[in-house]
Amino acid sequence: MEGSRILSVCIAGATGWTGRALVPAVHDASDLTLRSAVSRSAAGRDLGEALGGAALRVPVYGTVADALDGVDVLVDYTHATAVKANVLAAVQAGVAVVIGSSGLTAADFEEIDAAARQRSVGVVASGNFSLTAAMCQAGALLAARHLPHWEVIDYASATKPDVPSGTARELAERLGEVRRPALGHPIEDLVGPQEARGADVAGTRVHSVRVPSFVVSTEVVFGMPDERLTIRHDAGGSPEPYVAGTLIAVRRVPALVGVTRGLDTLLLET
Repeated sequence: MEGSRILSVCIAGATGWTGRALVPAVHDASDLTLRSAVSRSAAGRDLGEALGGAALRVPVYGTVADALDGVDVLVDYTHATAVKANVLAAVQAGVAVVIGSSGLTAADFEEIDAAARQRSVGVVASGNFSLTAAMCQAGALLAARHLPHWEVIDYASATKPDVPSGTARELAERLGEVRRPALGHPIEDLVGPQEARGADVAGTRVHSVRVPSFVVSTEVVFGMPDERLTIRHDAGGSPEPYVAGTLIAVRRVPALVGVTRGLDTLLLET
C-alpha cells in the first residue's frame, strides 16, 4: 500500500475464472476499494449481481478505457488478445497495472515499459501470481547461474489457446537474462523435424504439452553429466492460489516505475 492511502482498484476480467476469486478479496480488504470492473458480457450491470450475488455498488464497463475514472491500479485477468491494449490504455491514463493475463512477449513488455516510464507509473507482470510458482522461478534463476544445460516443459489443458503459457514464457525469458543454455547438438544440424526440439524462447527450448487434466504446470530440467535437477510447479483447479500474490502486487505497484516482471522479484525485495 502506498502510505496509508486506500487504493482504488479496477479488475478487468472480473467475471472470469481468476477475476471471480479476486473480487471478494479486493472488496473485503481494509486497504483496498473495488471501484470498477470490466467485462464485456456484463457491461452495464452491478458486479455483485453479475456474479450471481448481492449488489456491490461496483459498476461493470465494457472497456478498460471507460472504467479508469478514479482508479489507482488496474488488475488485468482478461485474454491474450486484449491485455496489451488494456495495459497501454491504463498506462496512458496514469494508472498503475498488475498483469495476470498471458500472451505478452518480451517485445510487448519493452513497449509497455517505455510507455510506463514516460508516464512515471508502475506495471507488475507475472506469468503466475502463485506464491509457490514464484519460489519455483526464483530457484530456477539461481540454478541457471551455475548449471549450463536446461529446457522447459509447459503443460496446460487441451483447450488453452496460447503457447507457451505465460508462466513458461516468463520463466524462459528471465532465464535468458541470466545466460543462454548450452545445446548438446546444434538445432540446424538435427536429423528429422527441428520442431521436435521445441520452440526457441530467449534461447531456451520450450516444449508445450496440451492435454486434458492439466491446468498449468511448468517444469524446468537442468542437466549435468550423471546428474539432473528438476524444478516443477503444479497448479490445481482453483484460482485461489493466485489471489494472495496478486494483492501483494496491487499494494506494491503504485510505488514503482516501469515494468517489473515476476512475483518473485517483489518477494525477494521485501
